Formats: sequence, structure tokens, C-alpha cells
Amino acid sequence: MTPSSNSSPEVTTAGVPRPGGSGLLAGAAVSRVGYGAMQLERLREERHTAVALLRRAVELGVDHIDTAEFYGNGLVNGLIREAIRPEDGVVVVSKVGADPNPGGRIPLRPAQRPEELRASVEDNLKSLGLDRIPVVNLRRMDTGPGIRPEADQVVDIDDQLAVMVALRDEGKIGGIGLSSVTLEKLRHALPAGIVCVQNAYSLVARGDEDMLDLCLAEGIAWVPYFPLGGAFPGLPKVTEEPAVLAAAQALDSTPSQIGLAWLLRHAPNTLLIAGTADAGHLEQNIAAGSVELDDATLAELDAVLSRPTDVSIR
Repeated sequence: MTPSSNSSPEVTTAGVPRPGGSGLLAGAAVSRVGYGAMQLERLREERHTAVALLRRAVELGVDHIDTAEFYGNGLVNGLIREAIRPEDGVVVVSKVGADPNPGGRIPLRPAQRPEELRASVEDNLKSLGLDRIPVVNLRRMDTGPGIRPEADQVVDIDDQLAVMVALRDEGKIGGIGLSSVTLEKLRHALPAGIVCVQNAYSLVARGDEDMLDLCLAEGIAWVPYFPLGGAFPGLPKVTEEPAVLAAAQALDSTPSQIGLAWLLRHAPNTLLIAGTADAGHLEQNIAAGSVELDDATLAELDAVLSRPTDVSIR
């Protein structure tokens, strides 16, 4: 599950043209349209279907898969272990900073302390069947929609980076990424060698534009989650915007494809990890990498109002 030395900027290790073109992640060439595996938990009772979906993603040119141990309490990592082969050249990215919370009102809980980060990396290594995870994101929970840490879960980023760097030095992880992080914290963390940032960001939620610019200047991959807007009630959705609906009709595309295509066009360091548990939606998401936005359409989309999404859940 690591990139082959023979990988090409134009095609994957399997020889498939890269959807969306080629981007860089921790020094490896990857397709700009990747896959976020969180929704595979919905296929808990359909393991064969989930494995087939992952295999289909690889066949279509995906070689960047985003996951976490807390997705289904190891279920999703196990599916990836079963489906993805070393010769696929897939860069698997996981994340730490939260643990499963089975039976809780919210299915995960903060796990921000350094010893918890280390334990989560070990859990990910075991469930993925790897000796080294190519990239691991530290989910900080400083910003964006989601839960916030409290009490002993409020941890200084320097203490967290120290254990992440130690794990990298030990060869257990490759690149270090950050997720749900503020601009101030990213700037502070740069000396540790940050390879990617995952924040909530979309056409309708562009509050992190300064952070995106910093990532571009520093050669850091920008990997937006919630790329089509709100996954929680009350948050704006890209697919409901009149400009997006008009562009979709004019370009014979879906609103989702327009939202994803805009992200690719907006910044060259953007890598997509749109997720789905449906094979048809997977193919549509990957086809978004071929949607061409002319200048007039792009101007209409750029004019869409950006709204805040910094919503905490308790």
C-alpha cells in the first residue's frame, strides 16, 4: 500500500490515467481525485460489496485513500487491508486524535494526549496490516464542524508534534499531516515538516483561504473534507447553490461534480477525498476530474457567498 518507484505523473502504478491529473502527497505522485473511506462503514453487512468498491476505485485511477481506525472501530481499515494490494501503489493516509465511542451519542471521542496518539498509530498499523503508514494526520479539533476537546484532552500542539515526529523517526509513519487546525497552529507546526492539511472547505465555506495560500506556498497538499459543504443540519450545501445548479445543467454534469471540479480548479495543490458507499456515485466523483470549467462559469462560482462552518458538537 505504498507508491511504486515506477509511478508516473501521468498514470498510476496500474497504468491508469490519473483522474484530475497528478498531485503530490508526501513526495509521492498521486491522482488528484482520491477516495475517502469513512462511508464504507455503511457496508458493514456487505463486506464483498465494500471490497469490490475499493477495487473499482483503484481500477478507475484512485491511488490515495483516506481512512482512520475510528471509522467503524477498525472495520474500514480491515476492508482496505483486504482490498488493496502492494502492487496497486496506493498511498494510504490515516488519522489520529479521536477514538471510537461505541454506543455513544457521538460515535467518536477525543483522544488527543500523546500516549493516545501513539496507541492509535499502533492500532492503525495492526488493522491495516502495515509496518509503516505513508501519511498520518493529527486531528486537532481546533476548528471546523465537529467535537471539541475538554479537560485533559486540551493538549499543547508541541507535545503532540513531539510524539508524531518520534513515530516518524521510528519508521512507523511517513509524512505528518494536520486536520481541523487553525492558521496559527499550522504556522507553528511547519518546522515539524507538514505534508498535508485536512480542513472543512468547499465552495460555500472558504474561510480558510489564507491557510490554503500558505499550503500552496509551502508545498503542502490541501485535502478538504466536507468538500460539498454541510454534513450536519443547518450547514450550507454546495449542491443547493443556484450557480452550481446552473453550471451542472450547462455542462451536462451533476451538482456534486461541479463542486468537486471547482475545488480542483481553485488551487493546484488540492487533492480530493470525496467518499461514498455507492459504486455509481464513486464513478461520478472520479469523473469530476474531467469536468472543464470555462472562465465565465468559474467567475459565477467564485461569486458564491462563503459561509462559516465552525460548529461544535457536544
